[in-house]
Amino acid sequence: MNAGPGAGAHAPGTRVLGFAEAELPAALAAQVAALEAEAWPGATPGHDPALAPRALLLVTADGTVAASLALLFKEIRHAGRTYRAAGLSSVVTRRALRGRGHGARLVAAARRELAAVPGLDLVLFSCDRPLAPFYEAAGFTRLPGAVLVGGTPGEPLATDGPGFDKEVLAEFLGADGRAGAAAFAGTRIALHPGPVDRLW
Repeated sequence: MNAGPGAGAHAPGTRVLGFAEAELPAALAAQVAALEAEAWPGATPGHDPALAPRALLLVTADGTVAASLALLFKEIRHAGRTYRAAGLSSVVTRRALRGRGHGARLVAAARRELAAVPGLDLVLFSCDRPLAPFYEAAGFTRLPGAVLVGGTPGEPLATDGPGFDKEVLAEFLGADGRAGAAAFAGTRIALHPGPVDRLW
């Protein structure tokens, strides 16, 4: 994830747009792919369709994608219970437009959208440790000692693996999510999103 805190007024005419990733208009999809390639050279654009990816974009008045992220969804099993979970992925702000609050605005919009999804129990994701305060400012909570385990059961990829310095953040939604919140702190949480979105 590559968004960071920013200050300053939002540019006039910027708006947040959301699409199922498969329905993202080609011109916007090309901009998102370019942003992701700038932030993560060599990465393959797009997400595993099995995770019902949804693209959320902050678009300026002239049609420029200032920031983008993906929302991913799946059921997870943890501590004997099944939860409907969502996560943030590929959070990025256009390099030339950083420091203007675009990333903060988009992440706040994502949090509001997820809070309104019927039946969603929790939001879970990881970020580089220096970015944790940015996500906390958007309303997410750190899960001290928690580790997300991605990949597959046969080839797991954990956020505490070699070369990673990740922090896990969450938000617990609805009665079921809040009731299970205590079971997540300080634990290893098996997401297993598959070989495409390996950490989410």
